[in-house]
Order: sequence, then C-alpha cells, then structure tokens
Amino acid sequence: MTGATPHARGDIGRRVAARRETLGLTREEVAERAGSAPSYIQYVEERVATPGIAFMTRLANALECTVQDLTGYTTGPPDGTGRAGRDARLTELDEPECRRLLGTHGVGRIVFVTEEGPVAFPVNYQIDHGEVVFMTAPDAAVVGTAGTDIAFETDHVDEAFSQGWSVLVVGRVRRVTEPFATRRLQNAMHTGPWAGEGRDVVMVLTPRRVTGRRVVVEGAPGVEGHPDGPA
Repeated sequence: MTGATPHARGDIGRRVAARRETLGLTREEVAERAGSAPSYIQYVEERVATPGIAFMTRLANALECTVQDLTGYTTGPPDGTGRAGRDARLTELDEPECRRLLGTHGVGRIVFVTEEGPVAFPVNYQIDHGEVVFMTAPDAAVVGTAGTDIAFETDHVDEAFSQGWSVLVVGRVRRVTEPFATRRLQNAMHTGPWAGEGRDVVMVLTPRRVTGRRVVVEGAPGVEGHPDGPA
C-alpha cells in the first residue's frame, strides 16, 4: 500500500523469511507444517517478534533447520563485529538509570589488581539495598581485596541493531562474616555461582561511583519514537 509505514523487522524474521524462500514455501505451507496461522508467520517475518521456544522448535522443523539456525547462533560474524548502526549516538546514563539497569541483569565482571597485574572475572551477582553482592570460593583472589576498592561492570549488547549499554561500579568491597548476614544474603541470591559448589563466601561491593553509557541507534526498538519503544 502506497504511503504505508514499514514495519520494524528483527533478525529472526529475516532468517525465517530467507529460509522459507530458499525452500520455495508459502507462509500458508509453513503455517500448516508448524501448526500455526499464516498471519502469525507473517508477524514473525515482518515484526520484531520473540516467539517461545516451543513454537521456535516447531517452526525450525517446518523449515527443515534448527532453532540455532533461526536465532543466528550458528551463523554470522563474531559478537560485536557488525556494522555500526545508522545515526548512532553515545549517551551518558545518570545514576538512577544505571542502578535500574544493574537490577535487570545477573552476570557481570569484577576487576581488581593482583601481584601479576589487573584481572577480570565473571560473577553471578545480586543487587541488595543498592550494593552488589556476589559469592566466591574461600581461596579466590578477590577475597584478598576485602577493604579495598575494586570495579564491577555489566552490560547488554543488542547485536541485531548494533546498540547496547554498559554500567561501571567502583567502590569498597568487603567480606561478610557475620552468620546471620551471610545466610540472609545467600538466601537473597536468585541463583548460585554457575561455577559450582564451594563458592559460599559472600562479598559485598558498596558503590562509591556509578557511571554508564549507552549506544543508541535511532529508530531501533527501545528507542523513544520507535513504534515498539517508549512513548
């Protein structure tokens, strides 16, 4: 239709459409194979959709490929090597927004200095009353930094639209030794360390400085003014 506003299209939709066209299938044929409706296949292809894993499995079977093929885990360049987004801009995040973003994630990196020099390790973390809480092993190098300043960083990258954000926290870290406080913080963790058992030492980072930056691409989802973004 002349003058119609084009829909936003996600990476999954592009891969679904390309695979369907390679097989020479219509949307109706794919829908029948996947036990869906042609209108939903159209929605997945043309909009920024996030189908559930059950439907993605049926869709991959219908298109004679894998879920990984459709989500891009088996194709494409390494993370972060895509082209910069058109009209991208770098913005500074204020502290309230940084703290809000910290609460949306559960994995970050601690950065500190050892005798061999600076090191960085990934950790599962939880925000508790504005502090960064993580657990580690008794013999971990970070335990020896108690009483000093370390850094903590977490981020999110949107490969499809070449945008993302990062938050950096700098502050004093301490080891929690009081039994009641240790149990409370351990119970407050949404997940234990992915590295396995034996990491029950609770460390707490009290922020002294919280900063962040965001790469914004005009017209991408989540950006003000986009039909799928904030009003």
